[in-house]
Amino acid sequence: MSPRKSAAESRRTRDRIIDRSIAIASVEGLDGLTIGRLATDLGMSKAGVLGHFGTKETLQLASLDGASAIFSRAVWEPAAGTAPGLARLRAICEYWITYLEREHGAFPGGCFFTTAAVEFDARGGPIRDAVVRRSLLWRRRLANEIRYAVDAGELPSDTDPDQLVFELIGLYTGLNQAIQLFADPKAQERTRRALARLLAPAPEEAR
Repeated sequence: MSPRKSAAESRRTRDRIIDRSIAIASVEGLDGLTIGRLATDLGMSKAGVLGHFGTKETLQLASLDGASAIFSRAVWEPAAGTAPGLARLRAICEYWITYLEREHGAFPGGCFFTTAAVEFDARGGPIRDAVVRRSLLWRRRLANEIRYAVDAGELPSDTDPDQLVFELIGLYTGLNQAIQLFADPKAQERTRRALARLLAPAPEEAR
């Protein structure tokens, strides 16, 4: 086998491990990842799995990176071409709903980051730090869109971006629970009604 083919095969195997790790962790948490479980699920040896990551913590961090990429492809990238400000913010929110829907959801256990946040919010260490870092980046991205919308006169001038981000995060945390825990068939409709209030345009646009 040529070095180039060997490297490509190694990347494919690593990607398979990460994909399976993400699926497991979305249901059972990052601590639910075990080398033995992954080896069995993927038909590999434990040494084969360990050879790609070395430690469970490295595997957990790689799974977070992989989940972040999935979230970005599902929520941010489809909305990125929309005009910045309120239009893009609304597009992000709609793709965010689709991301959480069971029939279309990216993760079998619902929002990967909600699961990770609950699992690690009372702990210290690199995994918690990584979860916090990704969450803060997303909050900053939302806040930037809100500020743009305010500056453009699309949202009321007294809108507090950090407060609105806080409310949006709470809304989507509630949506995830309504879908995963209660299987509420009206959860998406309720979310859209709440968004209509939270993202109501400035009076000038309304007229």
